Amino acid sequence: MADTESGPRTGTDTGAGTELQAGLRDRHVTMISIAGVIGAGLFVGSGTAISTAGPAVLLSYLFAGALVVLVMRMLGEMAAAQPDSGSFSTYADRSIGPWAGFTVGWLYWWFWVLVIPVEATAAATILNSLVTSVPQWTWALIITALLTATNLFNVANYGEFEFWFALLKVVAIIAFIVFGALAVLGLLPGADGDVSGLSRLVEVGGFLPNGFGAVIAAVLVTMFSFMGTEIVTIAAAESANPAERIGKATRSVIWRISIFYLASILLVVAIVPWNDPRLPENGSYQAALEVLGVPGAKIIVDVVVLVAVASCLNSALYTASRMLFSLGKRGQAPPAVTRTTGGGVPRVAVLASTAIGFVTVIANYAFPEEVFAALLATSGAVALLVYLVIAVSQLRMRRLLERDGTAMPVRMWGYPYLTWAVVVVIPLVLVYMAVAPDSDSRFNLAMTALIALVVVVVSIVVTRRQKGAVVRAGRSGPR
Repeated sequence: MADTESGPRTGTDTGAGTELQAGLRDRHVTMISIAGVIGAGLFVGSGTAISTAGPAVLLSYLFAGALVVLVMRMLGEMAAAQPDSGSFSTYADRSIGPWAGFTVGWLYWWFWVLVIPVEATAAATILNSLVTSVPQWTWALIITALLTATNLFNVANYGEFEFWFALLKVVAIIAFIVFGALAVLGLLPGADGDVSGLSRLVEVGGFLPNGFGAVIAAVLVTMFSFMGTEIVTIAAAESANPAERIGKATRSVIWRISIFYLASILLVVAIVPWNDPRLPENGSYQAALEVLGVPGAKIIVDVVVLVAVASCLNSALYTASRMLFSLGKRGQAPPAVTRTTGGGVPRVAVLASTAIGFVTVIANYAFPEEVFAALLATSGAVALLVYLVIAVSQLRMRRLLERDGTAMPVRMWGYPYLTWAVVVVIPLVLVYMAVAPDSDSRFNLAMTALIALVVVVVSIVVTRRQKGAVVRAGRSGPR
């Protein structure tokens, strides 16, 4: 679909069409690439990962981060050569087959649609604690409606909101790293006890207090935190210089993960004992700030998490709509979702994705918790499936790009050996999920496998019907 992306329109074109528009500025794409990897999982979910693996959670983040870096390099190679708002779904379609593009595209859309109620509920919980007179479900619908509005009029609205959300997240993490580093160096007065040095990495049960199996279990938690790194390859397709922006984003992913995740988590485990009950209850950042004696630690973290949640919800609405638009352009979704406004916004795709999001927000409050938990579990392993498809697509598409003489501004390192390493490692992680003692991992994998199987069957049916229609059209055409 690379040939369907258009540049900025001129004149007074206000009519509807079926093309996206290059409405994102360079600074928008830059901040999306820098902070797209930062979600609420870093501020809150990391506490659960630390309590699971202990200080060895650093190995979990190192493994997950290395996997994401390699996958992003593969995706960057394909996206820089052929920018497309369908990203890896389109590349899977071209290199593996329409059924693969259909399957991974719809699974990815489903993942982000389910993110909407999760993030809306998280934001509503924080807002309800501040303004208790407004019910939590009302807050959830209000914030979803507001961010939907920002996505309906112009892609620059999404870019502008995400720019400021990203900037605030970056400032918050850098501030935390500075305070944490001062504490570890013994230069921060007022901390709760002596937190200087790195002794807490080994003083409570050693570096691996719960064994290596806990490290792998924590990987499954950390992997969810990294989902969203790939959004920049989707957003860049709506910028003026997509290949250049994608190249810069993929080249910077190493330092982004190193600073935002590895450095900040290292400081947390150096400051807070891994078995401190505040970690899973309050989140890693709040627990660390409380140990450091920072006044108002809870409200500070609540504000930062609210920004991160709003950012993630904003991106979920944007990403789901663009993936649905791309599926429609390939005939794998209803044609209506390809209609765009004069500003190049796929409004039908935005509304369709939001509608499902609204339904799931309501379902989260109207039905028993087990029902929503089961829905959420269907996306539990989608990230790993997406990464696996990206790796297989890159193996095949690299040959196609070189055969056609296509310029490749970004190239995968150690091709094909590192790509094959990813192709082997991801199924091993999925096997571990299947046999892991953690029942949640097995349930998530089973539910994801179930919905994936349904989507694959539907994709095969749709693909055969499309081929049949082409054959019939050929037979009835002029001879």
